[in-house]
Amino acid sequence: MTVPAPRTAFVERRRYRFDLRSTALFFVFLAVVVSVLGLAARVAAGAVERRPAWMFVLLLIGVAACLGLRRRWRVAGVARRAAAALDEAAREAAEQLQPPAVSHRRTAVEAVAVDYAALTPEEFEEAIAALCERDGCSGVEVVGGAGDLGADVLAVTPDGRRIVVQCKRYDASHRVGSQDLQRFGGTCFTVHEADVAVLVSTSDFTAPALEYAEQCGILCVDGETLEAWTAGTGPRPWDVAPEAGTAGAAGCETAGAGF
Repeated sequence: MTVPAPRTAFVERRRYRFDLRSTALFFVFLAVVVSVLGLAARVAAGAVERRPAWMFVLLLIGVAACLGLRRRWRVAGVARRAAAALDEAAREAAEQLQPPAVSHRRTAVEAVAVDYAALTPEEFEEAIAALCERDGCSGVEVVGGAGDLGADVLAVTPDGRRIVVQCKRYDASHRVGSQDLQRFGGTCFTVHEADVAVLVSTSDFTAPALEYAEQCGILCVDGETLEAWTAGTGPRPWDVAPEAGTAGAAGCETAGAGF
C-alpha cells in the first residue's frame, strides 16, 4: 500500500509565496508614497525659490488656521463643560424649588398633653376650636356664652361642610344626659344649619343620650375619644360623622317625642 506524501511542504511553500507577495506590495506602496512626497517637496522648494513671499503668506495662513481650529476646539470643550455645569445646577435648583408631594391622607400629629378637666368651660371651648383649626377647618369661631343657642364652636371642615360643636366640660362622675342632647338637637340643624353636629365632653354619655344622638345624627365625642383626637391617634369628628341630611332636624323632632 502506497502512503501518500505529506502536504506540509506544499503548504509551507504556498504560505511563503503569499508572504512574499504581501511584502512586495508593501514596498511598492511605500515607494509610491515616497515618490509623491519627494515630488511635493521639490514643487514646494521651487515655489519658494520663485515666490518666497507667497509661500510665507501661505505658511502664515496655515499656521493661523491651525491655531484657529485649536482655539475653536478648546472653546467648544469649555462650552460643553459650562453647559453641563449649568444643566446640573438648574436640575438641583428645580429639585429644591419643587414643592413636596401633597398627601391627601391624614398624617399623625405630634401628641400634645392637655388636661381638659383642669380648664374652665371657656378655655375648653377655645381648646376645641384650636383642635378644629389644627386639623384643617376654616372660619373657626368660638360663639359660646349667653344666647349661643347651643353652639359653642362654628367652623367649616376641609371638605366644605359646616360643623357646629357644643362643648361640655364635665367631671368624670357627671355624664352628659339626654336633656343636654335634646337642647343641642333642637338648634344645631334648624338654627345653625349644621352639616355636622358634634357634642364634645370630657366625661361620658348616658345610654338615653347616645340613643337620642344616634336618631338625630349628632356625633358624641367622650373624654377618651377626645384624647385620641388630640393626640392624632383617633379620627376627627367630621371624618366619622353621618352625611348631612341623614337625620337632621326631622330626626331630632321624632327622637325628642320619645324622650
